[in-house]
Amino acid sequence: MIGAAGAVAVGGALTPVVFAATNGEDSSAGSSDGSASGTTDSASGTTGTAGTEPQKFPATRTEAATGTAQANTAFAISYVGVRWTGTADGAGIKFADGASSPGKWQEFSGGCATVDGGGTKLVAAGDATAYELKLPDGVSASAARSLAIDTTGGAGKTFRVPTEPTRVRGVQYLSRPAWGADESKRYKDGKVNSPEAYYPFQTVTVHHTDTPNADPDPASTVRGIYEYHAITLDWGDIGYHFLIDEAGAVYEGRYSGDDPIPAFDKDGKLVTAFHTGGFNSGNLGIALIGTLVDQPPTDAAKASLIRLIKVIARYKGLDPQAELTYVNPVNGVTKDVNAISGHRDWLATDCPGQTMYDLLGEVRTAVAAGK
Repeated sequence: MIGAAGAVAVGGALTPVVFAATNGEDSSAGSSDGSASGTTDSASGTTGTAGTEPQKFPATRTEAATGTAQANTAFAISYVGVRWTGTADGAGIKFADGASSPGKWQEFSGGCATVDGGGTKLVAAGDATAYELKLPDGVSASAARSLAIDTTGGAGKTFRVPTEPTRVRGVQYLSRPAWGADESKRYKDGKVNSPEAYYPFQTVTVHHTDTPNADPDPASTVRGIYEYHAITLDWGDIGYHFLIDEAGAVYEGRYSGDDPIPAFDKDGKLVTAFHTGGFNSGNLGIALIGTLVDQPPTDAAKASLIRLIKVIARYKGLDPQAELTYVNPVNGVTKDVNAISGHRDWLATDCPGQTMYDLLGEVRTAVAAGK
């Protein structure tokens, strides 16, 4: 076993600019400046920014409910985020209409997000307009909180989006404004709900989002996950540093400041996200969009995952085939893991799904081959 410090020692030899560079394609392509980092035109007070253009995205609409009785909404629901206290296993949902098995109970299983002292689930609603919940035996109905989320039908909201593709060392990604991240979701009572904290990078953890495969609108799914993580779970932001859809498109996740480097600050430290409870600081999380329990990731998604981790490994001097001891810089808790691990290696979960988990050895080898 090698220590976590040994795994990151090489990282100091490279500057943050190297991570954000574009291999000679466009010197500005790796950047989304402060006004382009997800603020709306009205919020930023700007009339235009060089290298960006205004684009409209559907504003996310939500309706919150308490308890298990049928909740009705005035809009078609994309997802329902559910959280409850008490026993984690044995909950479910039933939709009154829509395309997601209306009239039938769906038992909650799998998932990625975990919470202390209870359970949670993000469920695709298939444009239903009503649902009811079922909690585990012995859990009071009052223990449930749910949020109906519509990511497609709301009024347009304008964001300043980079006019040129953003890239990290040639890997193109969608910056937060490019998928419609409403930065106001990061605020609560007028303050940033989860202020950014930065620590030295140590390791990479792979997830799946446990959302439907063959997703026709993955950007809207990213907005749904953002709402679920930031509001339902009260994390203040989306829990992953990056997400990858089935076409191989990479999405910037957790907000990391207004510098041009996704996930890291200008000094090369990793922003703490919320993907692996108790082991988040210094741990970079990448989620593949979809459910990878029986179905493997697409070739495009797997290729993008490998390319992205390769960029990060080069930037931080990480040996992708190493076994290391992660040390939580906040409380000193340690965990022996692979440099590239799955969510289940840290916590009791089936994430990133069995098929993806079985491919992690291949991913490590492919990343190492490119170093």
